[in-house]
Amino acid sequence: MAAVWQTVTEAINSYTGLSPTAFFTILALMYVTYKVVSGMFVAADDYAAVKRANEIALREPVQMGDVTEEDLRAYDGSDPNKPLLMAIKGQIYDVSRSRMFYGPGGPYALFAGRDASRALALMSFDPKDLTGNIQGLSDSELEVLQDWEYKFMEKYVKVGQLFSSDASSESKQTEHAGDASKLDEDKSQENKSQGNETQQ
Repeated sequence: MAAVWQTVTEAINSYTGLSPTAFFTILALMYVTYKVVSGMFVAADDYAAVKRANEIALREPVQMGDVTEEDLRAYDGSDPNKPLLMAIKGQIYDVSRSRMFYGPGGPYALFAGRDASRALALMSFDPKDLTGNIQGLSDSELEVLQDWEYKFMEKYVKVGQLFSSDASSESKQTEHAGDASKLDEDKSQENKSQGNETQQ
């Protein structure tokens, strides 16, 4: 090993005229300079990405109206062209301006695109708690949830509310049943009037 080091030292001295210490110091400085300069160009790309993310975050929130839980899942931040949405107690908020927290890779990313009421009340990251069902929560847990809701109301714009697709189909069935009974009434009325005409 000593023979190899001796050969390297002599080669450095004969080709560069420098001592090994000076040669390796210059080599280290060149490497650091290269990393700094190349980092500037990479930073330009990073800057463009950050600028694009900020433009998305600063967009005017779009009112969504009534949204199903299934539809809300499309707004979990996986598509950068869509707003980042999250619901608490059925109320949907645009959290795009906090993409670093709720967007992909963020500490609260699993809450995005969902009603995370139960998880927030329990301060839980368990996937089974990612639901809007708050039945069975204690008073103190409901207070925690209320605090979260107040924070969201202060910081973010409410853009819609969740509705159950089951409730929608039930209301359609009720409407249909109402239409059917109205049709039966009309037929019954028509039959009565026809009966009166034949009697005359």
